[in-house]
Amino acid sequence: MKILIRFGDLMLKGKNKKMFVNKLVSHIKIKFADMRVNINNKHDQVILEFSKDDLLEVEKRILQIPGIHSYSIIHETNKDINSIVETAINLLNNNLEDNKEYTFKIETKRSDKQFKYTSIEFTQEVAPLILKGSNKTLKVDVKKPEVILHINIRFDSVYIYLDSKKALGGFPAKVAGKGLLMLSGGIDSPVAGYLAIKQGVDLEMIHFESTPLTPLESINKVIDLSTKLALYLPHNKIKLHVVPFLKVHEALLNYVDDSYVITIMRRMMYRIAEKYANKNKIDILVNGESLGQVASQTLASLKVVENVTNIPIIRPVATYDKSDIIDIAKVIDTFNISIKPFSDCCSIYVPKRPVISPTIEKCEVEESKHDFDTLINEAIENIKTLVIKHDDKIDLSMHGFTFLESFESLVNNNDWVKR
Repeated sequence: MKILIRFGDLMLKGKNKKMFVNKLVSHIKIKFADMRVNINNKHDQVILEFSKDDLLEVEKRILQIPGIHSYSIIHETNKDINSIVETAINLLNNNLEDNKEYTFKIETKRSDKQFKYTSIEFTQEVAPLILKGSNKTLKVDVKKPEVILHINIRFDSVYIYLDSKKALGGFPAKVAGKGLLMLSGGIDSPVAGYLAIKQGVDLEMIHFESTPLTPLESINKVIDLSTKLALYLPHNKIKLHVVPFLKVHEALLNYVDDSYVITIMRRMMYRIAEKYANKNKIDILVNGESLGQVASQTLASLKVVENVTNIPIIRPVATYDKSDIIDIAKVIDTFNISIKPFSDCCSIYVPKRPVISPTIEKCEVEESKHDFDTLINEAIENIKTLVIKHDDKIDLSMHGFTFLESFESLVNNNDWVKR
């Protein structure tokens, strides 16, 4: 079998087009390295050739590669008109139902301008032959056909196919620079990470853990979410940086006014994330904040929280409805993980009356009540980094161990990378 992969918007990149295409083709080769798939790069398209038995797996993997606009299962033949007609008839007969009438149209695209027919002339030439030869009931409708037969006349051969399937779109992995996703265990941040990857961001993740204030299972959720996002990056792996946030968390609960705890907690997280990003030459922060969903995500709150940073911050789901975010989470298979009932730092403690219009001045007063800078620096120095692979099966629930002991044991006994 053969599949034609299209690049879409990459073809509009002008002088940079070659770099984008090379990145995408490289990712395609990596994605299919363990399969018997022949990859033929034809300048503006890629052809995959493989066994029919592997079709479902090939299509599944295509949908994990950012930068692919669409794809079609094609049938290739030579430029002889009889071969084209025969191939088209077989395609229709093998894919359309019996005893059903279809409205029908032929669309011819002529990439080879030296071909003796124009696109319209060729359609007019083959249409009667195809309609007569097919054993299906076809009625011509050029405006709103149910079935479109595509004939693409190229320089070396002819591609014939029935439909195009939409892929991820976006841009090839890692062409847009590096981003650090502030990953919680909720629904929104994994979706934000996926959308950033889809636009070419080379994503790493940072997670704030506060065991035992937060349950051990919350870090399991984050690791499981990481394995899902890893699918969309080359080699199916992604870095997860785990911040020991317990001391900062306890100080916030002990010293900060109740209504401001969440606001200042987020300011602390932003400070840590920015310092770590700058230290490791990461360009931007990414998070799953969505306007107005909770008290800490009002415009006033976002302004106050972001005030502690200078690094660019992108919020891919900021204007999405919750239902739209959930729909994407289900597509990328993170939803059922995210709804597991184990809370992270921001959700484990919710004030009775969280402030919805905080001020910078009040935040600074609250933050002056304790030496948070020392705690922030200590947390950054003790960040541990895992390289999470898609097929990792990790259980951190080790009886008789604290989280840090379990974490050290796993890092020392697995093929994970420390920065």
